[in-house]
Amino acid sequence: MADFQVVVADPEEGATYQLEVDGQDANRFVGRSIGEEVDGGAVGLDGATLEITGGSDTSGRPMRADVQGTSTKAVLLTGGTGYEPKRDGERRRVTVRGAEVSDETRQINVKVIDAGDADVAAAFGAGDDGDDE
Repeated sequence: MADFQVVVADPEEGATYQLEVDGQDANRFVGRSIGEEVDGGAVGLDGATLEITGGSDTSGRPMRADVQGTSTKAVLLTGGTGYEPKRDGERRRVTVRGAEVSDETRQINVKVIDAGDADVAAAFGAGDDGDDE
């Protein structure tokens, strides 16, 4: 059974929210790839549309959009997701995870494309200082 930590970025507010997703809601992400859109109901944002922007697996390896499938692969990188070169022209072989979400995925990064009727900050309890007057 899939179990993910989903990090939701709200570009309108410039804020991010983290939550655990499991069961049927987690299955909505399995088989989807980076760049695909998902219904926001999986994270409690009914009516919103989310885009998968990346993630990492159980070992911390980042997902890369240019690596197909769900498996790990050692690729030669000159920069970008998974490797930041120290000098110009430097490159390195790095093991990364494919772009498709699987049971090995631990964290999924998504951003809100269309909030629809959903209030993103209220859905995650942001702005609630606990002072009930």
